[in-house]
Amino acid sequence: MVKEGSSRYAEAGVDIDKGNEFVERIKPMVAATFRSGVLTGLGGFGGLFALGSGKYKDPVLVSSTDGVGTKLMIAQLCGRHDTIGIDLVAMCVNDIVVSGAHPLFFLDYFASGGLDLEVATAVVKGIAKGCEIAKCSLIGGETAEMPGMYRRGEYDLAGFVVGISEREKIIDGSDIRVGDTLIGLASSGLHSNGYSLVRRICFEELKLSVNDRIDEFGCTLGEELLRPTRIYSETLLNLIKNFRVKGLVHITGGGLIDNVPRVLPNGCKALIDAKTWEVPPVFEFLRQNGRVSALEMCRTFNNGIGMVVVVDAKEAEDALNQLEALGEKPYIIGEIAAGGQKDGAEPLVEIDCG
Repeated sequence: MVKEGSSRYAEAGVDIDKGNEFVERIKPMVAATFRSGVLTGLGGFGGLFALGSGKYKDPVLVSSTDGVGTKLMIAQLCGRHDTIGIDLVAMCVNDIVVSGAHPLFFLDYFASGGLDLEVATAVVKGIAKGCEIAKCSLIGGETAEMPGMYRRGEYDLAGFVVGISEREKIIDGSDIRVGDTLIGLASSGLHSNGYSLVRRICFEELKLSVNDRIDEFGCTLGEELLRPTRIYSETLLNLIKNFRVKGLVHITGGGLIDNVPRVLPNGCKALIDAKTWEVPPVFEFLRQNGRVSALEMCRTFNNGIGMVVVVDAKEAEDALNQLEALGEKPYIIGEIAAGGQKDGAEPLVEIDCG
């Protein structure tokens, strides 16, 4: 029997009124990210963004979409949801800045088994913070309640970013030559990759909880695993103004081994010395306790390097100095050498792990 005044849809797990309240809650956060070019506020069917006229001679739009994987499960275990949105923005924005693109606008997709206003608001707070760091506008998104698809308390995230670059200034690695220098930018930790293995090692094998304090980390396990992914866009866009950056590589799933080859032209390979940078304690903790080989570590995690910059050897020291001035921890981690085969006959990346 249906109660008078009740909503059958709400009884089925989807509360339209709560969804409308959520939109009202996040409007100020979203508006705070708006930059010139945004033509609409939150609540329309589509977000409008004007490129303007005359600013670009031959503009090219660059887009990317990504998620944060099972790092979401760590946020849910910790009951902390205000930083996972930063990860979401970082994973998308870092993917387009490697082309030399300036981020313009961002959209998010938030799906759950049932909308929890406090959790969803915290997530969007993180997304808005990430957009502020990246200087792009959060102009829209989708909030989906799907009972039966997700359990109560569970949610999933996806992000979408669009940026812009002048065609002649696109960075694609085609200018990379033998003798060029590789500069690695320090990561903030695990970023957002490898968490399925992290969860297996930490929770299933070591029987740890997110509240356990790990001496090597100087914090709890949950705090370490939730460190937000570093957003490199502003740093790299500033570097590009002053140096001829030949290649940029976002180190995500596949690590240095699988990502660096994505920008190498034929006849070039990367020689990397893993002893040249400081590796955050979390990686050694996982290697030792998880019995993970050096090769697998280099293919699963970033191991302390979140972005790789390729420059002419003559500009390497000056580029290093500017990166330090911009607040990064840069390291000269290797060089470009002759060799390597795209067909897999010869490795495109050689890493000396010591």
